[in-house]
Amino acid sequence: MKTSVAVLPLILAAASAAAGTPALAQSHAGHATPAPVRQTLPEGCVARGSSTADASRIGTAGAPTCPTGAVPVRLQAGAMPAGHDMSTMGQTRPAPAMPAGHDMSTMPQTQPAPAAASRHAGHDMSTMGQTQPAPAMPAGHDMSAMGQTQPAPAAASPHAGHDMSTMGQTPPAPAMPAGHDMSTMGQTQPAPAAAPPHAGHDMSTMGQTPPAPAMPAGHDMSMMGQTPTPAMPAGHDMSTMGQMPAGHDMSGMAMPPDVPTSADNPGRPPEAPAPAGAATGPANAADLLFDPAEMAAARAQLRVEHGNVRTTAVIIDQLEATFAEGEEAYAWDAQGWTGGDINRFWWKSEGEGAFDGEVEEAEIQALYSRAFRPFFDFQTGLRQTYRPEGDRTDLVVGIQGLAPYWFEVDAAAFLSNKGELTARAEAEYDQRITNRWIVQPRAEVVLSAEDIPELRIGSGLSSLQIGARLRYEFRKEFAPYVGVEWTKSFGNTADFLEADGRSSEDTRLVVGIRAWF
Repeated sequence: MKTSVAVLPLILAAASAAAGTPALAQSHAGHATPAPVRQTLPEGCVARGSSTADASRIGTAGAPTCPTGAVPVRLQAGAMPAGHDMSTMGQTRPAPAMPAGHDMSTMPQTQPAPAAASRHAGHDMSTMGQTQPAPAMPAGHDMSAMGQTQPAPAAASPHAGHDMSTMGQTPPAPAMPAGHDMSTMGQTQPAPAAAPPHAGHDMSTMGQTPPAPAMPAGHDMSMMGQTPTPAMPAGHDMSTMGQMPAGHDMSGMAMPPDVPTSADNPGRPPEAPAPAGAATGPANAADLLFDPAEMAAARAQLRVEHGNVRTTAVIIDQLEATFAEGEEAYAWDAQGWTGGDINRFWWKSEGEGAFDGEVEEAEIQALYSRAFRPFFDFQTGLRQTYRPEGDRTDLVVGIQGLAPYWFEVDAAAFLSNKGELTARAEAEYDQRITNRWIVQPRAEVVLSAEDIPELRIGSGLSSLQIGARLRYEFRKEFAPYVGVEWTKSFGNTADFLEADGRSSEDTRLVVGIRAWF
């Protein structure tokens, strides 16, 4: 009987539980307590442990005061805590504000980045502007993939009140905490400034179609809305990203190099002056170590062997027969020298005559030649001329050398023993067709300061001779040639020739040999 009485309460409790009614609790032997009465919770509070409970809102601004065992309910989308200004929520082009000291004005954005949520506990914005809520991201997490068309996966928030579940909207625009300047981040037009990070934050753009959740301080938001842009750590000045550091002069980059070809060009780098000791002491440093007399003899021998070599050459430029109308003649033009590179004895000879008659004109010159330029010599000496009309002895002054573009030039003035002043200039050029075939154009002009009737020479331009010769070089030293030559007399010279029954213009065919040794 006693056993049945003791088991009876247990049976009743089990039956009550099965029927859904509260069971009696055995607190003391033989004493049963009545079932507790369900407590009615104030508006905005739910039981602790409920799926909609948000313990982080306890004690925050706008949260209800809940009794023991209850916590404030989690705010839903569009429900904003008291004290928040939402007058401009849902702007089409919100403007993010950057953290203090963070200049991200040049960060390349293709889409505006999402705004940050309040960094203080109690600001639950998990469903702001969403048709479906999105979980918040913990502080300090990498949000480089933010800006995707799909909401980011939820993560447990280690910091109370840091709910960023709305991050990842297609057209997000960040509103940054106070002190962070991100006003031009991803924007093509200027946008409103960010809300302050304390109670009374400006969250005017919250809950709109393009929501802009605010980011907590210390979060890396450099990749928000970007795919290739790397995240920037807090406190870094990125205003000069992609620019050259101060003090680096890149003004000459991508410019062609300055390569002057003249030593006097100011664009060349300056050359250091010679040391002060270079201008002191003897002209030859070897004299400090050896007997100066012996060194002078050695230098003289060196000049003889290497710099004072005596050479001799004979050049027969023209040795030819000429054919004109009813007249056959011959002509020659030769010259040569002997001496060194600077000082030489130079001789020249030229003339012409008929095969069946006398020599019409002949001359020979004996000249002293001294090089005053690398390719030009100054020449002076005497000339003896033989003509049927009368002989002359002339003082010669002239130059001879190789002009630019390889023109061989020979010009001289003559002052005769009778005071007659004349001048002559010749120029020729060797134009190679092949290594052996060469065309040589040639021109000669004769001038006179006065009329010389005895020599049939008029004043001014006396005559002009132009010709061309084509030669074939069997060897450099021997080359036959053929050519044509045209001669024209002018002024009183032409009158003198016509008075003698000769023509003032003449064209001849020439055949000859050019040789040198």
